Amino acid sequence: MTHDTANNSDIALIEFKGTTLPVLAITLRSLDLQELTNAGSTLFGEGAFFDDDLAVLDLSQVITWPEDIAWSLIVQLLTSHGLRVLGVTRANPDLTASAARAGLPLLALSAGRSAKPAPVAKKASAPDPELDKIPASLRKKPAPETAPVGSAGPDKSEPEESLLDNPGTLIIDRPLRSGQQVYARGGDLVILAAVNPGAEVIADGNIHVYAPLRGRALAGARGNAQARILTTVFAAELVSIAGIYRTFEDGVPAKLANQPVQVRLAQEPAISANTGLKSRLEIDILRVD
Repeated sequence: MTHDTANNSDIALIEFKGTTLPVLAITLRSLDLQELTNAGSTLFGEGAFFDDDLAVLDLSQVITWPEDIAWSLIVQLLTSHGLRVLGVTRANPDLTASAARAGLPLLALSAGRSAKPAPVAKKASAPDPELDKIPASLRKKPAPETAPVGSAGPDKSEPEESLLDNPGTLIIDRPLRSGQQVYARGGDLVILAAVNPGAEVIADGNIHVYAPLRGRALAGARGNAQARILTTVFAAELVSIAGIYRTFEDGVPAKLANQPVQVRLAQEPAISANTGLKSRLEIDILRVD
């Protein structure tokens, strides 16, 4: 069989067009394989948390690193969690050269539209001793927070999301047992029954539990630093906002135990971070009277 190409003589067989692909920027603060493995297990569990999402490794926060970086094993680790690593970004010359030898090119993130960072494993700082005192901001509607840490600024092309008004809300009206997991992709998660120990609830937006929260709750799973966790009875095993997490192996502090609370990220001046800010979890008791 022959093909008539006469009509195609004036058609370009290869054409280049600009495009924007959704890519997650994953900020790493360590390149030690064991540390990353432990952090990944804490954040994502043992399975594929993401859905074959494209990602670049932001190395701007890496200060020290092993002499022989196991790039291929780091990529395999992230692949096991459902990520496809394209390369690195914001790396110093030494790390850029090391990554390039492993087949990871240096990529530049668009300045016009900042990529939202994926969850980054970082232990939250110690709780505020005055945590049970309600800030004045909680007695009125909270003002919109700043852009997520690590981003160049808010994306003006996207509408601001209200704390309690997300059109992608997933509602669960049954108890969650140990080993069960619920993920609200792209929106908020509302649960009207108990989240028992060993259960895990995840949302790209906010999480609302109008019952005891005794399991794990991870809000802002794709890097939304404005996300919050709210529950009427706080007894969690782990809480996380945009990857900044805190565990309660020894139980929830007495001041917070079984109280109605909200969990959110707060920013404070960093000691040596490039962004000038670092994030910490705040857990505030809510007034319900």
